[in-house]
Amino acid sequence: MMQNKPWLSQYPAGVPKTINPDRYSSIMELYEETFERFRGHPISICMGVTHTYNDIDKASIAVAAWLQAQGLPQGGVVALMMPNIPQYLPIMLGILRAGYVCTPVNPLYTGRELRHQLNDSGAQAIFVVDNFAQALEQVIEETSIKRIVISKMGDMMGLKGILVNTIIRQVKRLVPKYNLNDPKYNVTKFPDVLKKGKNLPFKPPKMSLDQKAFLQYTGGTTGLSKGAILSQRNIVAAAMQSEAWTKPITSEIHEVYINMVMALPLYHIFAFMLSLIGMRSGYTFILIPNPRDIPGFVKTLSKQPFHIFPAVNTLFKGLLDNPNFKDLDFSSLRISQAGGMAATEQTATRWLETTGCAMIEGWGMTEGVAVGTANIITNRKFSGTIGVPVPSIDVIIIDEDGKQVKVNEGGEMCIKGPNITSGYLNKDSSEDFTSDGYFRTGDIVSMDEQGFIKLLDRKKDMILVSGFNVFPNEIESVMLDCDGVVDCAVIGIPDDHQGEAVKIYVVPEDNNVTKEVIMEFALDNMTGYKCPRHIEFVSDLPKSNVGKVLRQKLREKHNIDYPQR
Repeated sequence: MMQNKPWLSQYPAGVPKTINPDRYSSIMELYEETFERFRGHPISICMGVTHTYNDIDKASIAVAAWLQAQGLPQGGVVALMMPNIPQYLPIMLGILRAGYVCTPVNPLYTGRELRHQLNDSGAQAIFVVDNFAQALEQVIEETSIKRIVISKMGDMMGLKGILVNTIIRQVKRLVPKYNLNDPKYNVTKFPDVLKKGKNLPFKPPKMSLDQKAFLQYTGGTTGLSKGAILSQRNIVAAAMQSEAWTKPITSEIHEVYINMVMALPLYHIFAFMLSLIGMRSGYTFILIPNPRDIPGFVKTLSKQPFHIFPAVNTLFKGLLDNPNFKDLDFSSLRISQAGGMAATEQTATRWLETTGCAMIEGWGMTEGVAVGTANIITNRKFSGTIGVPVPSIDVIIIDEDGKQVKVNEGGEMCIKGPNITSGYLNKDSSEDFTSDGYFRTGDIVSMDEQGFIKLLDRKKDMILVSGFNVFPNEIESVMLDCDGVVDCAVIGIPDDHQGEAVKIYVVPEDNNVTKEVIMEFALDNMTGYKCPRHIEFVSDLPKSNVGKVLRQKLREKHNIDYPQR
C-alpha cells in the first residue's frame, strides 16, 4: 500500500504544502488586488495592440454596470462566445463583477452544441463576436437569451481595429452573413456597451466564495456536454495553487514584464487557469486569435520575447514542423508547460533540442479548474509522468472494487481539493464521487514510491484484449516513432476471439508507408497483444478545439459507444 502522501517530500524549497483560499472573501477581491498591483503593466498584446491592466479594469467595470442595468436576475448566467481577442478578459471579468455567472462557449460549436449549452445553463444574455453570430441566429429562437451583445474582432484595437475588421470582413470573408436586426432580439454593439456602461452607476454586489462563478462545459465528445459548477472558492484556490507551484521559476525571472504566449483558447479551462496565474503575477498575454495559422503564429512570436509557453502536444509539434520556427530567439523562454492531453517523448525531445527549454507536463481537468498534478517546475528534462499532486490536492488510486492499489499498479485516479467542483448542473453527481468525497476522474494512472503519477489512459478508452488492459496512449506514443507516420490514433473494436482488438488510424507522410511497415514496426517494439490487428490510413484525425484526438468519433464509425468502464 502507498505510504501517506509521498509526493510532499518532492516539493522544491519555497513551495507550500497547502494554500488557503479563504484569505479572500470573494473572487473579485483577488482580481482587484491584481489591478491595484499591476495597474500600469501591459496585460495583453494582440495584433500589435497593447492594453494595460488599468484599461481592462475600467472596461470590465463598464461591462458590469451595463449588465446590471439590463435587469437580469441575481446570479443569472451570461454566455461568452469569443476567440482570444482583447475584449475577452474585460467581458469575463465584467460578468463576474456584476454578480453573474459566466459560461464560456466554444465559438466553433455547431448549432446543436450551442443550443444545448445555452439551454442547459439557462443563459439569458450572450456576448458573441460577429464571425460566429450566424450560429447563434440559427438557434436563438429555441433558447432563453434575452440580450445579445455583438462585437467585432477589432473593437478594442483603436484605429488598427478598423483595418482588422475590414480585412476580416471583406478580404478574408470570415464573417458569414447573419440577420439579428429584429428588435425582439435586443442586440447591442459592444462599443455601445462600453460607452453606455461608463456613464452608468456600478454597484458591487455582495459576494462569497461559495457562490457559483463559472459553468464550464465538458465531455461533449461523448454525447451532450455537462456543465461543471465552479464556485468562486474553486477559482481562487486554483489561482493560488498554480502561483505557488510556479514560484521557484517565476521568482527568478527579472525582466520588467513577463510575456506568456496565450495560443490556447481562453474559453478552454487550461487557458482560463493560465489567465488566472498570469494575472496574479502581472504577466502580459501574447494573444493568438487563430493558432491554426502556424506561419502567422511564428511571425507573431518573432516580434517580442516570450518567457512562458503553455500548449498541448499537437501545437508544440505543429510549431516544430514549421521551417521558420527554429530561427526564433528562445533566449527568454523559461517555462514550456504541456497539458490538455498526453505529451509525447518525441515532441518533448525535439522541443528541448530546438528551444533549449524542457517541456514540463502536468495534468488537470475542467472539474478542477485545470489544476491537479504537475512536474517539478525546475526540472530540466521530460519525465514521462504527469508529476505529483500540487499544494492542497490529495489523490488516491483505486481498483474496480474501490480498494486502493499498490505502488506502480494501475487504477482510477480520484482527487480531492479546494479547486474541485461540487458536481454538474442539472445532473445527479453522486456517482462522480467516492463515498469519502474524492472526485472520480475517469483517468487510469499508476503512482511510484516517490508520488510521481503516470497517466495510462482514459478509463473509457482502455482496450481489453484477451483479459489484458491495453492503453491507446502507449501504442500511439510508440507508433509515432515509426518512419513516415505523421499522426495516429488507436481504438478498440469488437473481436470474436479476443473480446476486443486494437485498431490504429494512421496519417501517413507518403505512399511508402504500408500496412506491412506499420505491423513490422509494432511487432519490433511492443508485446504481441498490444500490436494493431487492424490498420486504416486516413488524411486527418478528428480533433477537439485544443488538438486532442477525439477517439469517440472514430469509435462511432464502428457504431461503438462504450459506456464508461
